Amino acid sequence: MASALILIDLMPRIIALPLAPYSGEDVLARCRALAEGFRAAGRPVVLVRVDRPGVAEQPPGSGFADGLVREGDVVLVKRTVGAFYGTGLDERLRALGVDTLVMAGLVTTMGVESTARAASDHGYELEFVADAMSGLAADEHEFAVRRTFPRFGEVRSTADYR
Repeated sequence: MASALILIDLMPRIIALPLAPYSGEDVLARCRALAEGFRAAGRPVVLVRVDRPGVAEQPPGSGFADGLVREGDVVLVKRTVGAFYGTGLDERLRALGVDTLVMAGLVTTMGVESTARAASDHGYELEFVADAMSGLAADEHEFAVRRTFPRFGEVRSTADYR
């Protein structure tokens, strides 16, 4: 079983939102640690960010957080909430022999959940790193990690990847 870490929307303007139950900075720190572990093990790290179609100038903070992307990472720009539609993500993952996706990033009930649902439709096994994601509201995040995500895969914490 080959796994890849999928990091969603770790962009300064999203990290800066009033997120709960974890701050964007806390999520970013945990995602950085996860990415380092995956890279050290020779497993793929996929970074996905959103870019609004038809807008010449993107809002400030629309790139990835400083220092997040490393040589060898798969970097994709999505135009929708989820990371599969129109990005070639499935093809890239299949070429790498990936069958399991470890999901983290921002925000839980938007980019992460939308990507996870599409991943399930594509036949991937899923793992969710509950403390390496956060929501626009704590109750939304908690509902997703306690009720929705267990229907799609395993819910874990960053401690499980050390």
